[in-house]
Amino acid sequence: MTTKTETAAPARFEDLQPLMALMTGDEKHDVAATSTLDALWVLYDRVLRVTPDTAEEQDRDRFLLSKGHGPMAYYAVLAAKGFIDPAVLPSFGGYDSPLGYHPDRTLLPGVEISSGSLGHGLPLAVGTALGLRAQGLTDPAVWVLLGDAEFDEGSNHEAMAFAGAYGLDRLHAVVIDNSSATHGWQGGIAQRFAAEGWSTATVDGRDHEALHRAYTTAHPGRPHVVVARVEPKYS
Repeated sequence: MTTKTETAAPARFEDLQPLMALMTGDEKHDVAATSTLDALWVLYDRVLRVTPDTAEEQDRDRFLLSKGHGPMAYYAVLAAKGFIDPAVLPSFGGYDSPLGYHPDRTLLPGVEISSGSLGHGLPLAVGTALGLRAQGLTDPAVWVLLGDAEFDEGSNHEAMAFAGAYGLDRLHAVVIDNSSATHGWQGGIAQRFAAEGWSTATVDGRDHEALHRAYTTAHPGRPHVVVARVEPKYS
């Protein structure tokens, strides 16, 4: 039994795999989940200014998971950080479970958007950053995590162009590049963002220190994207 003088041990990256192992079923999308694990952890552990206690406060940072299919890694991180009870993880995908195959913002604390359909997250993040600016809220950062295949959808390119033109410098995108996109761009994903006026960084998506440096790079007057390269989806 925990006494008043005892505190829970801080969550560690090593805790995530056992948490993910609690979620079973035919719709796990294992590769989609594991490709995001390191990037999500570094964000929640070292960068995002949001906790279970501040998840409703106006000046919180916002994280939007656009890559909403295969959300096991996201659920594991939320459990490790106290947003959801780990005891609910085995119910993943169940009829009465809050843990659907795509995240649902109405069922889970700390989840900003319901997602899963490709191409929605970046436009929503642009709107969120623009709305915060309109309210004079200049401290909250907006983060969105996408998969490289989402750039097969034209809505992302419109959002990318708008954000660069309007200098939405509180907007940050993380693109998980596991070589699953149908289309590609000369010079890579980061160059496509740079052409629209974004600050960019491309890093090893399994290197926590490289991710942290890229996440915290100064980018005054411009939105920022971090392209996190991981092993190819079908390797």
